[in-house]
Amino acid sequence: MPDFLASWPFWLVFAFLYLGATIRGQGTYWAGRILTEQALRRSHPRGGWRRRAYDWLQGEGTARGIEAIRRWGLVVVPVSYLTVGFQTMVNAGAGVLRIHWGRYALAQVPGALAWAAIYSTIGFAVWDAALAAAAGSPWGIAGIAAVAVVITATVLVRRRRSRVTPAPRDPERSSPPNPSPR
Repeated sequence: MPDFLASWPFWLVFAFLYLGATIRGQGTYWAGRILTEQALRRSHPRGGWRRRAYDWLQGEGTARGIEAIRRWGLVVVPVSYLTVGFQTMVNAGAGVLRIHWGRYALAQVPGALAWAAIYSTIGFAVWDAALAAAAGSPWGIAGIAAVAVVITATVLVRRRRSRVTPAPRDPERSSPPNPSPR
């Protein structure tokens, strides 16, 4: 746990982390929503932070978040708080889809509570232990490197598979033969 939180009472640490998770989720949701509504009203931004934000919202990560929400519904919002990285995609995706704020906020509450519970109890301890093990042991470093290689390979294989398009079908071969009149 960060030093500035270590001296606080548990309930205060929990409340601080809950509010942090909620504010971050709401900020990402509203960034996706406002930028989407602005893009729908205007043409594409040409430069600056608006262009970077527009490009981020049009990127693969936000598309995955949108797809997850379309596939599983709002239940994916609290579940995303148990992941690293996917949470941002889902929150931005909810904003891009312009899900009603009240429904989104209600779906966000259990996820932010779970995130705060994890990080106010064992989350930082597990993170610190993993870093200490990796830094003090060549096997730890090898293990982290192996995990990084597996994750990178998985991402690359999935991207390659999604880019592969099936060959166009020959209309003459795919249509059934014309029946001959008898």
